[in-house]
Amino acid sequence: MNEDEIQERRRARDEEAAEQRARIIGLPYLDTRSFERTSKLTSGILDVSDMYKNHVVPLRKGDGEHPYEFMVTSQTPRSLIESIRKEYNNNGIDIEFYLISDSAYRVFMMRYDPPKEIIYDDIKISKSDDRGAVEEVSKLLESVATDKVFNFLIDQADKLHASDIHIENLRGAIRVRMRVDGILHPIAELSKDKYRIFIGELSSRANVSLAATTPQSSHIQTDITRGGKTHMLNIRVETVPTLYGQDAVLRLFNFNESDLDLNLLGLGKQELEQVKQVISHPRGMVLLVGPTGSGKSTTLYSILNALNTFERKIITLEDPIEFSINGITQIPIRTGDQAMFTDALHSVLRLDPDVVMVGEIRDQDTAKTAIQASITGHLVLSSFHANSTSAAFSRMIDLIGVNPIFSSSIRMLIAQRLLRRLDDNTKEEYEPDEATKKWVREALKHLPDDKKPNLDKFKLWQAVSTPESPFGYVGRIVIMEQMVVDETIQKFIRGDVTDTNTEAIEKQARKNGMLTLLEHGVLAALRGETTLEEVNRVL
Repeated sequence: MNEDEIQERRRARDEEAAEQRARIIGLPYLDTRSFERTSKLTSGILDVSDMYKNHVVPLRKGDGEHPYEFMVTSQTPRSLIESIRKEYNNNGIDIEFYLISDSAYRVFMMRYDPPKEIIYDDIKISKSDDRGAVEEVSKLLESVATDKVFNFLIDQADKLHASDIHIENLRGAIRVRMRVDGILHPIAELSKDKYRIFIGELSSRANVSLAATTPQSSHIQTDITRGGKTHMLNIRVETVPTLYGQDAVLRLFNFNESDLDLNLLGLGKQELEQVKQVISHPRGMVLLVGPTGSGKSTTLYSILNALNTFERKIITLEDPIEFSINGITQIPIRTGDQAMFTDALHSVLRLDPDVVMVGEIRDQDTAKTAIQASITGHLVLSSFHANSTSAAFSRMIDLIGVNPIFSSSIRMLIAQRLLRRLDDNTKEEYEPDEATKKWVREALKHLPDDKKPNLDKFKLWQAVSTPESPFGYVGRIVIMEQMVVDETIQKFIRGDVTDTNTEAIEKQARKNGMLTLLEHGVLAALRGETTLEEVNRVL
C-alpha cells in the first residue's frame, strides 16, 4: 500500500467518526472532501484567531435567500454554538451549523492561514581556521525546521557545487564538512537532535540500518528546484559505524545529459582526437585510472554518450548507477561479490552488446573476462585504481599475465586529475624565484620542442582571496595523461621484453609523445589556469 492509499484510509476513518459524533450531538454532518481544496473561501466574517480558538470555519455568507453557514468540529464549545445562533436569530438572520471532521478543519485552516515560507540564509564555506563562520552556520542549521534539515543540507551542497557531504561523529560534536572543488571545508556542527533527524531521514530514504555494525552502501535520488528549473541529483550513500555513532558520506552527482560531451571536458585538440579515434574502433579496451573524485565517472559517461547511437547496443555494469542515460541498458550490481560480478559480466556478453562498460576492474577474473571481451568484437570501457597510465598498464600485466593474444586488447589508458581553476577576476601574476624556475624547467625538460614553452622567461599566477572569492579559485579543470597502446607498448604484454615495470613502460610512452600528468599540470599553471601549489597538492 502506497502513502496516498494510507492517507485515504485514515481520512475515511476520520469522516466515519465525525458522522457518528454528529448524530450524537444533533448536528448535520458535512463531508467536505469533494470541495474543501477548491471552494471559494468566505471572508469578512471571522478572524483567523477566532477560527483557531473556537474551531469554527465560515462556509457561506448569508444573502437573504440563504442562511449564514458555519462548520464546526467536536472541539467547538456547545455553548459558543448556542450563543452565536441566538445572536444571529435575534437580529433576524438565519444560521446553520455543520459538523466536519478534524481532518477537514485542518485543510480549511491551511487555506485560510497558509504557512509562511521561510527563506533561510545560504551556507557559506569557510577557511579551516574560521571558527566564527562555523558557529554562524551551526546556528543557522538550528533555526531550520526539523523536517527540513535533510533537504536543506542537500540543497545547499548542490548550490555550492559540493561533490560530497561528510557527517562525522566526534567525541564532543557532530561535524558537517563539504568537499568543494576537491577540498574539504568545515561547515557546521550539528546538535544531537538535528543529527538524529538527519540520520533518521537518511536511513529511511537510503534504506540503511542505523543499528548496523558493518559499513553500508546505498543510493538515493532527489529533485532540486532552482530558478524555476528542476534537475535530478543522484546521491551515493556510504555509512560506517564509528566509536561515537554512524558516520555518513553522501557523494553528489549532478549530471545533466547535455553536459556529458567529450567536447566539454576541456581536452586539447590532439588529446580529443586520440580519444575519438580509439573509441571509433569496434573492439578493444579503454581504461580510466585515477583516485576517487578525479572525474573518471564524468569522462566514462561522456564517452558512453558519444557512442550512444541507434546502431549500437550498450550495456553497463555499475555499482551503483550514478546517472541514467536514455538508450543504454544499465545494470546495478554489487562489486563486493567478485564471483557474482564476473558471472554477471559473462551473462552480459551473451546479450551481444557492441559496447560494455564495467564500473571498475578489481580482480584477476574480471580483468581476464573484460580483456577477452575486448578481443572478440566488443568495445570495453572500465576504470582502474592506479596513479598513472604506466602504473595501471604494469598492474594489468600482473593481473592477466604476459600473453601475445592479449597484446592488442588494451587500446588506450587515460589517467586524470582535477585541479582547482584560478578565479580570473582575482588572480595575480608574479615573477617566480630562481628555485621555482629551476623546478619548472626540470619538470618540463622531456617535453617535445613543438610543445615546450619559452622557459627562459616566464611568469606564474597566484590565488588571491577576496570576500566574493574567499579561496581565489572557482571550479576545476581536468588534466589527462593519455597512453595510446601501439606496437611499442604492446611488446610489454607480448613478452618481447622482460622488464615490465612502470618506469620502463612510461619511458617508452614518453618517447611516443605522451605527456605526463605533471607536465600537463605545470603547463596549465604557465597558462594561468591554476597554480603550482595546486599542481603539487593534487599530484
